[in-house]
Amino acid sequence: MYDYPLDYSWSTDDVIDVMSLYNAVEKAYEEGISKTELMACYEKYIQVVDSKSEQKQFDKAFAEVSGYSIYKAIQMAKDHDWIDLR
Repeated sequence: MYDYPLDYSWSTDDVIDVMSLYNAVEKAYEEGISKTELMACYEKYIQVVDSKSEQKQFDKAFAEVSGYSIYKAIQMAKDHDWIDLR
């Protein structure tokens, strides 16, 4: 277990949306996930973290604690209907 990178100024709903993406990326690395499910989480995430530079910062922080890359999962989703990064 690790601490997820979060901004504590976010609302509860925003935290839930960001956590949903983190969980979806974990799923992509651990068991696989559909493009539809991953992208639905990503769309909510970018509503909360709307600047590219912030997205990169959170991706880096998430990768440091989990070993998983949001960027790699989203890139794979561009060309595949099933994302499996095991």
